[in-house]
Amino acid sequence: MELKTIKIKKNDTDNIIIGQAHFIKTVEDLYEVLVSSVPGIKFGLAFSEASGACLVRSEGTDNELKKLAEENALNVAAGHSFYIILRDTYPINVLNAIKNIQEVCRVFCATANPLEVLVAEIKTGRGIIGVIDGSSPVGVESEQDIRWRKDLLREIGYKRD
Repeated sequence: MELKTIKIKKNDTDNIIIGQAHFIKTVEDLYEVLVSSVPGIKFGLAFSEASGACLVRSEGTDNELKKLAEENALNVAAGHSFYIILRDTYPINVLNAIKNIQEVCRVFCATANPLEVLVAEIKTGRGIIGVIDGSSPVGVESEQDIRWRKDLLREIGYKRD
């Protein structure tokens, strides 16, 4: 077995959700959940088959994001993994709906941070072990940091006074 880290490619302001599912229908189900959760959502998604033709299946509402999701799926090359790149929306708006899709087994991450995927490779293929999401903590938040966090949540519309 060989361990590898694969850097995920995306714009700094885009969010990505990486998960694992088990059925070719995943592409259509993810698409339906995304477009019904956020009107006008911009996203690209890719799903790596683990049997049969072993193709990357993809959908999306934005061709640039769709191509980026496909590129990440091919780079990671882990069977039954999916990659959803979101623009101008947050994962919190779609995450529970994604987790409730019957064939979704797990979600590894939902983030806008720089991201690397830890992959194990054997003769027959690759699997995602986990992700390295952003940077390590450098300390505990101060009163000023708490105020900043609370102000940010109100500024972006997730909390009210």
